[in-house]
Amino acid sequence: MKKLVFALPLLALASCGAPPPVQTFQPLDYSYLPPILLKVSQVNVANDYVPTPSQVQAAGLDPAPPADTLMAMLRSRLQPAGQPGTATVTVQNAYVDNVNGNLVGAMTVDLNLASADGRSTGFTEASVSASQTAPTSSNPDDTRAALYALTKQLMTQMNVQLQYQIQKNLPSWVSWTNSGVNIGAAPAAGGIQAAPLAAPPGVAVPSAATSPAATVAAPQNSNAGVPGYLPGAGPAALGSTP
Repeated sequence: MKKLVFALPLLALASCGAPPPVQTFQPLDYSYLPPILLKVSQVNVANDYVPTPSQVQAAGLDPAPPADTLMAMLRSRLQPAGQPGTATVTVQNAYVDNVNGNLVGAMTVDLNLASADGRSTGFTEASVSASQTAPTSSNPDDTRAALYALTKQLMTQMNVQLQYQIQKNLPSWVSWTNSGVNIGAAPAAGGIQAAPLAAPPGVAVPSAATSPAATVAAPQNSNAGVPGYLPGAGPAALGSTP
């Protein structure tokens, strides 16, 4: 009986010293959003951004490294519609960083369009930024969670801003559909609400027989904590500056 009484405190101490479970983070996937069909035969995605050493360190802690996440989204959303010409999408910056106790981040994407003979025929740019106070705890999971949340906020803003700028500045290069496009799989929990990429007033659209993409119902965002938006409605839904 004495041995049992002696063992109980040791068991309690052992349980108190057990490390907390490792926090997991869902990959940021935007493949469910409607693709933006550009009237070109090829879409090239490039990354011209050279991060600073502190930005490299922050990206290494981020469960969703901003440059990789942004590049994956661009490859998924910007698709060729088959006409002659080339689109070159260039990441000018995509980073998160810790600056004097604040987490800051920014993303800038340039889109250049060229005709089949190489002449520059269109350009637009989308840029977003965000910041928040860095965690004060020494738990590395808190820092990782904060960086992940900041990257997610930047990506939400960029998905709105990029489409807005393309529809505003390059409407004649977008292959519009009558009521929507093939948006693929349903979004994961917490995703952005998507809607079909329909043409704005006054823009001619192809008939259903000639449209390059099928029309399907848009998935809905079931997470009230994530902003919803209608693609093409403008960045005002997130409070961004056009």
